[in-house]
Amino acid sequence: MELKQNFEPRHGELVQLSKQVARITAPNGGPFTFHGTNTYLIGTESVAIIDPGPVIESHIEAIKAAVGERPVSHIIVTHTHADHSPATRILAPHYRTAIYGEGIHRAARDLSPGETNPLDASADRDFKPDVTLRNGEIIAGENWTLEAIRTPGHTANHLAFALREENVLLSGDHVMAWSTSIVAPPDGSMSDFMNSLDVLLARDEQTFFPGHGGRVENPAKFMRGLKTHRLMREASILERLKAGDRTIRDMVKVMYAGVNPVLHGAAGFSVLAHLEDLVARGLVRSEGPPTINGIYNL
Repeated sequence: MELKQNFEPRHGELVQLSKQVARITAPNGGPFTFHGTNTYLIGTESVAIIDPGPVIESHIEAIKAAVGERPVSHIIVTHTHADHSPATRILAPHYRTAIYGEGIHRAARDLSPGETNPLDASADRDFKPDVTLRNGEIIAGENWTLEAIRTPGHTANHLAFALREENVLLSGDHVMAWSTSIVAPPDGSMSDFMNSLDVLLARDEQTFFPGHGGRVENPAKFMRGLKTHRLMREASILERLKAGDRTIRDMVKVMYAGVNPVLHGAAGFSVLAHLEDLVARGLVRSEGPPTINGIYNL
């Protein structure tokens, strides 16, 4: 799997990617957002907005400028992280249009006794769609058709959208060319993530436009690489347990020794996601429910 980070965000500019798809990248770059969140406009005469992004005035004004005098028929959200959905609450009343999404933000599982959710700050808990989308549901605009595809894993309410007229897929944060997706419990689920990869692998879209960074070409090959990467992480965790590690902190020190320590917290939650899956499959034991501070053994 080869990651591609040669991406020019061109913040504030409308970048035409195909006849029906254009992109504006928000100026909210960082370790987890790359150069910023991608907002997409679908259509030509009238448009849908996918992932309006965070509430940043310059970005919202850039979206309005890109839309111009065209009507906005739909505002659509892939998932409810704070870098993707909050601007819906400004743009929906401005354009007098409905918000579409899978549902409100929720965790993939219940919290264990005494467990807190450190991911609350990254969630948009004020998001509430006007129209709740189910798997396979069709959203039709003027000369374009989107199919909603349920892809939980990164979040429980994650959706991807297939643009049928161009055989491309808006993949949100599930599949990105610049980095692997963060899967962090309790909001995320590794078993869901892997199952959702299989869902997308069964499709035939030839290009993915992700929530951050540039397009994913040859997505089937890339997703097979993502699966291999996750299976290698799983094998590394089992090796660390065989070596005597019992905590996520100890595993991360070895497994991510060459990674910026700023990212070790996120890496720990990725390890937790794998451990949850391994415990559920009976390959690892935990003292109590799997948590970030839990004790694990074979």
